Amino acid sequence: LRLALCAGTICTTGSAAFLYHDYCVIGAGPSGLQIAYFLQQAGRDYVVFERSHAPGSFFALYPRHRKLISINKQYTGKSNSEFNLRHDWNSLLSHDRRLLFRHYSRDFFPDADTMVRYLEDFASLLKLQIQYNTAIVHITLDRDQQAWNGHYFVLTDQNRQNYKCSSLLVATGTWVPNVVNFPGSEYVEGYETVSINPEDFAGQTVLILGRGNSAFETAENILGVTNFIHMVSRSRVRLSWATHYVGDLRAINNGLLDTYQLKSLDGLLEGDLEDLAIVKDKKGKLHITLRFYLENRNTSAGIDSITLPQDELDNFATRAPYDRVIRCLGWKFDFSIYNRSLRLMPGKGNKKKYPQIKPSYESRGTRGLFVLGTASHSVDFRKSAGGFIHGFRYTTRAVHRLLENRHHSVPWPSTVYPTTQLTNSIIKRVNEASGLYQMFGVLADIILLRENATAFEYLEEYPVGVLAELETQTGRKAPNGLFVIIMEYGRNFSGADKDVFYYNRAVGEAQHAWQSNFLHPVIYYYKRLPTEREMRLRSPDWSLPRPDAIHHIVEDFLTDWTAPNAHILPLRRFLENCLRTDLRNFFAESCFLFAFTRQKLPPFCQQGYVRMQGLVGSKRLQRHAVDAGLLEDYTVADFTGDRLFGSREGSQDQLLRDHAMPVRPLQHLVNAKDE
Repeated sequence: LRLALCAGTICTTGSAAFLYHDYCVIGAGPSGLQIAYFLQQAGRDYVVFERSHAPGSFFALYPRHRKLISINKQYTGKSNSEFNLRHDWNSLLSHDRRLLFRHYSRDFFPDADTMVRYLEDFASLLKLQIQYNTAIVHITLDRDQQAWNGHYFVLTDQNRQNYKCSSLLVATGTWVPNVVNFPGSEYVEGYETVSINPEDFAGQTVLILGRGNSAFETAENILGVTNFIHMVSRSRVRLSWATHYVGDLRAINNGLLDTYQLKSLDGLLEGDLEDLAIVKDKKGKLHITLRFYLENRNTSAGIDSITLPQDELDNFATRAPYDRVIRCLGWKFDFSIYNRSLRLMPGKGNKKKYPQIKPSYESRGTRGLFVLGTASHSVDFRKSAGGFIHGFRYTTRAVHRLLENRHHSVPWPSTVYPTTQLTNSIIKRVNEASGLYQMFGVLADIILLRENATAFEYLEEYPVGVLAELETQTGRKAPNGLFVIIMEYGRNFSGADKDVFYYNRAVGEAQHAWQSNFLHPVIYYYKRLPTEREMRLRSPDWSLPRPDAIHHIVEDFLTDWTAPNAHILPLRRFLENCLRTDLRNFFAESCFLFAFTRQKLPPFCQQGYVRMQGLVGSKRLQRHAVDAGLLEDYTVADFTGDRLFGSREGSQDQLLRDHAMPVRPLQHLVNAKDE
């Protein structure tokens, strides 16, 4: 009866009516639109709830000064669309070429209003199922063993309309401002409401609480009109070029560092904000003191009797009064709408602003609840780009593929190739793939080997954090070993205190590839799938547990890993050692010789020459092979190059019929060097 009632999307339970969908998505920001696109392409029953009247409402307000810090590179010198996405940090994934962000703005750092317009077009042109002006205010569980995950999710909006869904996809982002409460915090203005008109700060002295991009963005806006700006935060400044984390301070906003280090009055200070206190004097000036002094004063005494730090230390750094104090401490996830039954808990330490989720982006407390977009950044916080569009567009696609396999028995997309294409397949992906490049250390390509290593199955952009669950999560089998292709920076190259511009910072020799510092491909080889225990006990700095073999492709200044000697040859030899086979390509003459002199032909000969496949030779190809030392020069023999190679139009079987073997020993026929 329950199934019959719910088939028509309107269900009843007692007197309460609700609308049913297989998938409920909360939030029509970039990640919500991205998962909606994939669900729609797959023909799934879904709905997106958006509290505003249009998608991307966060970008309608933030960043306050309207300049995005996500790059929009118009030109790369390449026409490959996948490669170009490496340098397009704003576009969402779709089949519609009109929905590339470069068609909306030519600015390297676009305006936020352009992002709002882009997201509106993405939703309308693709006809995504979005229910606007619907604020979900409460979510709870309805236990039911017939449901996909053993329960339904029951959502209630501001009008007390109930919705029921089998899978819940949370794409709300982090939008609740971080607020630190201390004595005098009522005098603090928030980033979300402070004026963005520089003239309002003319001739004023300003203190900014925070040290992220929003803090420096605010400082950059008023740098030229204030007396001076001080910035206080618990931690030291982290420069994105040193940490290689795009969420740290970007160069576009760091003008205050110049004025600080060049002694132009502005400055940075470190201190725990919870230890501070702000006191307002009769003139409206704001004085910085310590909470300790306020807790020990006589509450009946006047404000002039409050002890300030400069009363005891006359060169106290913040002894000058301020006209304004601005809070720029970022945002956190809104946990208030989730019932305790969902067990959606905050993370720990510096991840407490995010919900706790698994590396598969599923809640640790509730099966079937997935967190997408910025709110899922706990998986790779300060490590990769999962908190930003150019990162989570790929992790969102990965979540969709996991759901397709779990609920609809659609295995993870894969392609099967013969082993002869192994080297080429890896080289192609590391030179083009945007998901590997942006989500370094998090998403990886998986190569599943077939029996006897005669073929392999290629899976793209799988979350390495759940590698042990690969067979369950993808519907693919890995009984014969696997390769994992991932992108990594050097182990000791990234950090707030690192000098990333030191002399000899790059490696150029293939034999020193393991010392590469910049982003480069790394190939892990496992004879069997790693276990969950091995994944759990791996080093915190390692994306994967210890492999049976590992290969680093040496870093490249142009991120172009196609050099025959530096990149391709070492990779091929590594693969050959792992598979115990010969992956070289051979001329037909070499395969012909191997057929008489070896018990086992190389894969290239087995899958090409023996099956009457391969390139037909010509005089030009013969001369090139001779000049390169790949073949002997047969022009002195009693048969010509034309007879050896045949004409361009001649077929290979005609070549074999016409070719007369010389009387001399067979080993002088060819040189079996690889192509």
